[in-house]
Amino acid sequence: MSASVLTLISHHLCPFVQRAAIVLAEKRVAFERINIDLADKPEWFLKMSPLGKVPLLKIHNNGGSDVILFESVAICEYLDESCEGVRLHPSDPVGRAKHRAWIEFGTVTMTDSWGYLIASDAAVGQAKLADLRGKLALLEAALGDGPYFDGERFSMVDAVFAPTFRFFDALGGVAADPAFAGFPSVLRWREALSRRDSVIAAVAADYPTSLRARMRRDGALLAA
Repeated sequence: MSASVLTLISHHLCPFVQRAAIVLAEKRVAFERINIDLADKPEWFLKMSPLGKVPLLKIHNNGGSDVILFESVAICEYLDESCEGVRLHPSDPVGRAKHRAWIEFGTVTMTDSWGYLIASDAAVGQAKLADLRGKLALLEAALGDGPYFDGERFSMVDAVFAPTFRFFDALGGVAADPAFAGFPSVLRWREALSRRDSVIAAVAADYPTSLRARMRRDGALLAA
């Protein structure tokens, strides 16, 4: 990796980008971050991204051609396997498989969370909240003593869930309390992730303000 220069193509609110940024910080890898406007995507970005989405990881190899990776989980897996430092996946195959399954679950949980937070209709919001609480109940049953998903060890599952939990940290009790009530283990996990340096550094200081502004534009009831 010492011969490569990494560039993370980003959007300042994208939770999937945050996953990659967290892993880069955990692996202590230097990188450049370029934010783009997803409402007005640059032509150079569209040529690079097969799906027209962020994140992208551009790997510039000295003496060789650039490599472009897309999709957050693929990027995070590459970084974990190719960069020095503590591995974020378990070393045993069964443990890795279990964590990868919970990572997929994390993406569904993020979708449910965003659906609840962005709802402009009260009935829809309550239905999305019920879906989310169903996911959090399963997490509550799966968690151990913490502070992280895999106990004392910060893992890729933590990097995946942290951006979802950040939604609620940014919006406060009006959004978070109905979702997390009755799930003390999940709440402790969320709080532990919010204090992690890599998680804090994955967004700019104005993230809460920018998130609320985006939600207001979309008519979200919880944006007030």
